Amino acid sequence: MQNGQRRYAIVGNGFAGTTAAEQLRKQDASASIVMFTDEPYTLYNRIALPPLLRKQVAQAKVIIRDLAWHEKHAIDLHLSTKVEHIDFEEKVVYAGGTGYPYDALLIATGGRPNRCESPGAEGAHNVFNFQYMDDTLAISESLETAKSAVAVGGSFIAYELAEAFSARGVETHWLVRGPRFLRRMLDEIAGEMIDEAAREDNVHVHYEEELGSLVRSNGSVTKAITKSGKEIPADCVGVGLGLTMNTEIVAGTPIEVKTGIVCDDRLETNVKGIFAAGDIAEFYDPIADMNYRMGTWNNAGAHGKVVAINMAGGDMRYHDVPEYSSLLFSTQTITQFGISPEYRDDLEMVRKVDAEKKWYRALFFWKNRLVGGVLIGKGNRAGKRKFLEAIKAKTEFPPGEWESILDWTA
Repeated sequence: MQNGQRRYAIVGNGFAGTTAAEQLRKQDASASIVMFTDEPYTLYNRIALPPLLRKQVAQAKVIIRDLAWHEKHAIDLHLSTKVEHIDFEEKVVYAGGTGYPYDALLIATGGRPNRCESPGAEGAHNVFNFQYMDDTLAISESLETAKSAVAVGGSFIAYELAEAFSARGVETHWLVRGPRFLRRMLDEIAGEMIDEAAREDNVHVHYEEELGSLVRSNGSVTKAITKSGKEIPADCVGVGLGLTMNTEIVAGTPIEVKTGIVCDDRLETNVKGIFAAGDIAEFYDPIADMNYRMGTWNNAGAHGKVVAINMAGGDMRYHDVPEYSSLLFSTQTITQFGISPEYRDDLEMVRKVDAEKKWYRALFFWKNRLVGGVLIGKGNRAGKRKFLEAIKAKTEFPPGEWESILDWTA
């Protein structure tokens, strides 16, 4: 702190980092706030990238905060700037050959998509990841002339690619390594409902299939060959094989790293004055009594608000219930809240299926407490608020009542 002015440094200008910067400015009009991103863009809405790829929104509508906004709020944003080194003892961030002292530091670097390592993928002009604005624009251009496209992976990213390919009128093939989409969270019945939605949108889903190799001509892929020997024409290949968290910035430091940067429910790491938020944060959830990462837009925004208060010397705990909702092709929707078997393998489940309405409900219990759930089906979100309240309150329910809770609508 210099001349009474508190100094904040934020690495990453995604939703978590930018929300934190905005909240810090609201709390302290005189503070110094510097923020770094290696992308050339100000904050944009990553939730809007799939609609942008489907050509349902314009690129200008995806940008949330422009340079004028940063200038107005006196946030010193450095675009296309990679942080080279952080001196945690001297509390200085080095970027572009310049040192930026800080009193509190936020690391909100998120993750980067895993590259396709199948033979033929490296250097191909039409093999894409789908994480950033530039990815979206490149895929969109490729789809202008593509007749057949392949989405690879059983993740949400792979689903969004398959959905966009189909929406753009391209013959779409989706390679899912496991027996169903989101196999660690959804059971077989839910998987069948998603499969039906995919088929209704003319998506060819290939389960228990992995990409073996890609055939190229003049630097571009023309065909995908699966490990089982299937040959699929491919003018565009989209890859959704998970993320690797950008933790290199803390390598060799005392900061604890597991799947992400470990922090408490204040989002502070084991090194005082250094915080993590968003996808990178492996935060402590007192409801589930465990640390985990949750890579959702809502979670990132909520993290940003909480971490700003604590960076400024406050004491706020992150006790929200993470949640997200999404379309699933043109006929289905999914809402997930709390934790699921993807995060703990000792959860107990009850479910209810309405085949006529194409509705599915699953609730997850741990130590007789409701801790999460999945709702599939348009119009099937009633009761969500009551579910969230019960999770936050840590209410215990005898097992005999679990099935009746599925019918909550208020």
